[in-house]
Amino acid sequence: MATMRPKSKTRKKAPAKRARPAKRSRRPMPREVRAAYGEIRQGVQHLDRSIADLRQGLRRAETKIEADARKRIKALRAEARTQMQALQVRQREAARSLDRLGVAAGESWKEIKRSADSILSDARRTAVAVGRRFRQALKA
Repeated sequence: MATMRPKSKTRKKAPAKRARPAKRSRRPMPREVRAAYGEIRQGVQHLDRSIADLRQGLRRAETKIEADARKRIKALRAEARTQMQALQVRQREAARSLDRLGVAAGESWKEIKRSADSILSDARRTAVAVGRRFRQALKA
C-alpha cells in the first residue's frame, strides 16, 4: 500500500506585481488591548462622520450664501435702475427748464445761470447720494 505523502507547504508563486512583505506571526492581543483598539477605531470612525457632516454643512452654507448674494445683487440692480431712471428724469427736467428759461429770460443770462446752477446742484446732490448708498451697500 502506498503511503500518502502530505502536500508540500510551499506554493508556486504567481508572478507578483509588487513585493509583499512577509507576514509576521502575531501574538494574540490581550483582551484589554483589543478593547482599546476597538475604541480607538470607533473614535476614528466618529471623526470621519463628523468631518463628512462638517463638509456637508459647509457646502450647504456656501450654497445659501451664494443664493443670498444673488438675491442681494438682484435687489441692488433693481434699486440702481430706479435711481438711474430718477436721475435721467432730473436731467431731462433740467434740460427742459433750461430751454424754457432761455426763451423766457431773453437776454437775462444771469437769471438763467442761477436757475440752471440750482437745478444742476440738486441733480448732483442726488447722484452723490445714490453713489454713496451703493458704495455702502457694497461694503456691507
